[in-house]
Amino acid sequence: MRTSLLLVAITAVVVFTVATPATAVTGGWFPIGDPNAPHVQEVGGWAVAEHVREANDGLKFVKVVSGEVQVVNGVNFRLVIDALSPDGKNARYKAAVYEQDRTNARKLLSFTPAAN
Repeated sequence: MRTSLLLVAITAVVVFTVATPATAVTGGWFPIGDPNAPHVQEVGGWAVAEHVREANDGLKFVKVVSGEVQVVNGVNFRLVIDALSPDGKNARYKAAVYEQDRTNARKLLSFTPAAN
């Protein structure tokens, strides 16, 4: 019985380690498992707000629809974002954001219309 529990615990640790992108090789890109996760949506909303601050074009954040993350000295996000133009038309954009938790820093690296 004790051996079985130990085997289950070791298996769980190995599966968790292999399946967690943060423990994977630094620098690889991984799909975002749940684009509806609150933090992903927050980063997407921030990207649109930062773009509007720079471009003054009046876009309104709708939602993040997909994306990828890359673990570096922080996290890089490549997001596909739905937004509304000032005239109410839906548009899709690609945003790249760098985020570093330990310094509480974010930087908008790019924000471009997505190809249809």
